[in-house]
Amino acid sequence: MNLRRTAAIFFTAIFLSQLCAAQITVAAAADLQFAMQDISAKFQKQSGKTVKVIYGSSGSFFQQLENGAPFDLFFSANLDYAKKLDTDGLTEPGSYFEYAKGKIVLWVRKESRIDLNTGMQVLLDPAIKKIAIANPQHAPYGQAALAAMQKENIYDKVKDKLVLGENISQTAAFVVSGSADAGIIALSLALSPDMKEKGRYAEVPASEYPPIEQACVILRSSKNKDTAEQFLSFIKTATVADVLRSYGFDVTGRLIMK
Repeated sequence: MNLRRTAAIFFTAIFLSQLCAAQITVAAAADLQFAMQDISAKFQKQSGKTVKVIYGSSGSFFQQLENGAPFDLFFSANLDYAKKLDTDGLTEPGSYFEYAKGKIVLWVRKESRIDLNTGMQVLLDPAIKKIAIANPQHAPYGQAALAAMQKENIYDKVKDKLVLGENISQTAAFVVSGSADAGIIALSLALSPDMKEKGRYAEVPASEYPPIEQACVILRSSKNKDTAEQFLSFIKTATVADVLRSYGFDVTGRLIMK
């Protein structure tokens, strides 16, 4: 009986270790929320391995990763965070990959009477009492929104209207819920199934804010490097480029593997 019990424990341990190796945990910028769902599903179908994704602001994740947070990969909406982790020796050498560029849009609910044809200047409309943007202290999309308002010379006139989201996903939720009258959000969220039927958007010209260049890395502390490397290779494929493009990301110039 003891021998059987020992064997059962042994094989259970092997099974659990294989199960853990078949799953990776990813820290991803919130603009990837819907695109990554599609990407993860395609990867699981192809490989049989699962991807658990936690979404948040890139700056907050950066601080967590600097302090040893247990993630296998990090998808940042800002190149600087990924590069800093690489410089600090916290990533797998050679894993740094620039996967896309993001875009910002001005978004209002479908029933809103705000005319988006006037672009960012519409934020001066007295009917707009609250404007949602991501917190520029740690969210790249918030930094882009701030830059666009300054470029349009309206920031000082609207700064008291600003409502700050912890990340771009929460920012979008503020506008959808009516907590804000308008928002500057990621195009990838505006095109998502959850939002595209609920509102209207106008793209903010790319010339009005610094490029939202995004990159991913495998963390050196990853316990599942084989699966992490397999997922990174999948991210570089044309299949994933097509998914990202469908959510409004610019994938021009990125390396694409067959």
